[in-house]
Amino acid sequence: MTTRTMRLQGLLFISILFVSSVLGQVSYSIPEEMAKGSVVGNIAQDLGLDVKRLKSRKARIYTGDSTEYIELNKERGVLLIKERIDREALCGETTPCALHFQTILENPMEFYTVTVEIADVNDNPPRFERSEIKYEIPELALTGARFVLDKAIDDDVGVNGLHSYILKPTDNFVLKMNSRGDGSKNVEMVLQKHLDREKQEHISLILTAVDGGDPQLSGTMQILITVLDVNDNAPVCSKSEYKASITENAPVGTVITTVSATDVDKGNNGKVTYTIPNSGVASLFQIDVDKGVLTLTGNVDYEKRKLYEIDVQVVDQGGLSDSCKVIIDVIDANDNKPSINFMSDSHTISENVKPGTVVTMISIQDPDSGDNGKVQCLLDENIPFAMKSTTNNFFTVVTDSELDRERASEYNITVTCSDGGVPSLSSSVILTLQISDVNDNAPIFERSLYEAYIVENNTPGFSIFTVKAKDADWNQNARVSYILEDSSVNGVPVSSYVSVSADSGVIHAVRSFDYEQIKDFQFCVKAQDGGSPPLSSNVTVRILIQDHNDNAPQVLYPVQTGGSLVAEMVPRSADVGYLVTKVVAVDVDSGQNAWLSYKLQKATDRALFEVGLQNGEIRTIRQVTDKDVVKQRLTVIVEDNGQPSRSATVNVNVAVADSFPEVLSEFTDFTHDKEYNDNLTFYLVLALAVVSFLFITCLVVIISVKIYRWRQSRVLYHSSLPVIPYYPPRYSDTLGTGTLQHVYNYEVCRTTDSRKSDCKFGGAGSQNILIMDPSSTATMQRIQSEKNILDEPDSPLEVS
Repeated sequence: MTTRTMRLQGLLFISILFVSSVLGQVSYSIPEEMAKGSVVGNIAQDLGLDVKRLKSRKARIYTGDSTEYIELNKERGVLLIKERIDREALCGETTPCALHFQTILENPMEFYTVTVEIADVNDNPPRFERSEIKYEIPELALTGARFVLDKAIDDDVGVNGLHSYILKPTDNFVLKMNSRGDGSKNVEMVLQKHLDREKQEHISLILTAVDGGDPQLSGTMQILITVLDVNDNAPVCSKSEYKASITENAPVGTVITTVSATDVDKGNNGKVTYTIPNSGVASLFQIDVDKGVLTLTGNVDYEKRKLYEIDVQVVDQGGLSDSCKVIIDVIDANDNKPSINFMSDSHTISENVKPGTVVTMISIQDPDSGDNGKVQCLLDENIPFAMKSTTNNFFTVVTDSELDRERASEYNITVTCSDGGVPSLSSSVILTLQISDVNDNAPIFERSLYEAYIVENNTPGFSIFTVKAKDADWNQNARVSYILEDSSVNGVPVSSYVSVSADSGVIHAVRSFDYEQIKDFQFCVKAQDGGSPPLSSNVTVRILIQDHNDNAPQVLYPVQTGGSLVAEMVPRSADVGYLVTKVVAVDVDSGQNAWLSYKLQKATDRALFEVGLQNGEIRTIRQVTDKDVVKQRLTVIVEDNGQPSRSATVNVNVAVADSFPEVLSEFTDFTHDKEYNDNLTFYLVLALAVVSFLFITCLVVIISVKIYRWRQSRVLYHSSLPVIPYYPPRYSDTLGTGTLQHVYNYEVCRTTDSRKSDCKFGGAGSQNILIMDPSSTATMQRIQSEKNILDEPDSPLEVS
């Protein structure tokens, strides 16, 4: 076939193309052998759909298990040729020949049935199975004798199919065409003129088969005839047409029918043979040459072909023949299971869809006929899905109740379809349906209240503990972030105390805590998921700070001064258990870290004094004697109960004497320990600067006083007023008539709670507390009566 011919035929079929769209169905008609990419039709326009909707709704072609010859161009909204279509390979002799497929649109899911009829093109010439055929015909063959010729095969149909035969030359034979019930034609060669072997023993004829296409195509076969002598009677079939039936899938060797023919001739001339001319059914059926028994030699399939017509030729020994036809009906058997195909590629559905939402569409195909092809489908029980029938062989799976991904994130839906045959055949497929998550669950903390402990003096950034919340959702919706809620602790933002890791929920200390400043505090942590919109929940966190032994005991009494000595007086008449003094100390820690114990570390005479372990009281443990030295120095260590323990020491000076003069004489040579500072140079320079400043200041003051006195004397010198001397309080006579040569100040250092202490001031024979300047070298007699001192308004002593 020329290119010009194909183009003309294509234009002819396109000119008769028609489109109809009724109730979701579209039909097209195209010629076969169209080039790839050729336009079949504008389906978007024919369905009344916008091209953008085809693209947004993921329009596609669904053909089931068959080859996809047509494709959808979603950009243009047209159907295009995807694969070359050969009508003869696709449909064979079946007319009309059509492609059936569905156009699927999703969200929501819709489908439209599309039928594309494939029109035949004259692309196949008629052809004979044999290039030549030989006949032996007796010369006495009667005029009108018929000889069945091989039919030509033309794969085209309709007007392009086999149209006529031409026999040349026609001196002795003419052609006769017999039409059959199925529309096909049987060609016979009829003798119209007696044969004369003596004139022509061999005859060669050309049989030409011509189709009805434009231009016409043809095929030829040569007929070689040998003229024989004698036999003048042809066999005759008992019936011109035989009818029989056979069930599909019948075993090979099944007897279908028996063809019989008679020949009135005698002997070998009356013996007939039965043959089936070479045709498309010759591989399925076989006839016994002598008996005419027709048997099955292949497999017949009702779904492929429902009717067979077989030409049986009866030939006698003289070459005379007759023919008859055998019509075989194929009976359907239930030999095909229903074929289940999902029309949707998406196997995911959101958990918040409403009941009745279409999950997928199912195409059921059963090529059997009648009840054998009627299909019913069922789903598993106890699942939130149901199946509904839409049209013949199409079903939809819809949601039957609410879905919850947290209860079931995946469903394996088993679809079982059974036909109506006996016995019934069924098939099953499993649809794995994923339930996509929706953010419908807020994070939940493992506890309603968290309490955590941390020891004070921690390092900043220390990990205290972890809060944990779980979200029943999935993926991003279940990703929990932890946020510290804004609040304050003692007027300070809580963010300056702790921080929360957004990913792990680990709570870190931002600062170092001091138990003595803050003992506990609380705040809120919010857990928020990553959904849109996000969901959250809160939990209260309480931090309890534990004490650490980080403070040493502090001695409140006796007070240690740098420039004077504190001495406790013990009369020599003191008895055993005499209370000398009490060491008072405190520890700002708490618990066992603040439990204090007192021990005597060093003493001038350990056999004379003891310290109470719990109360710090210093008492005599024996009677004081005259042999005991006056100067007694005790070193008391105060320890707390922490691990490790901390301690402080205090020096207590005790004077064993009955009078102050005795005490003074002994304590003038008392040496004190001096603590040297590492920065001695700095203090020396500072002292030098202070001394220089004081020297200059004194020099200025002295000069100013001298000038003032000179001016004052000048004023008094010229005045007649008497001079009355003024003596300040406690003025001592410098002429030696008084008791003391100098004025001494006595100070008592006591605790703020000394009024309730065990320190007492008695009469003339009681103890005394002295603070003395070690640089003083003068002696002082003991004051006989302490009451005179206490009566002074500026006296620092207090009587308990």
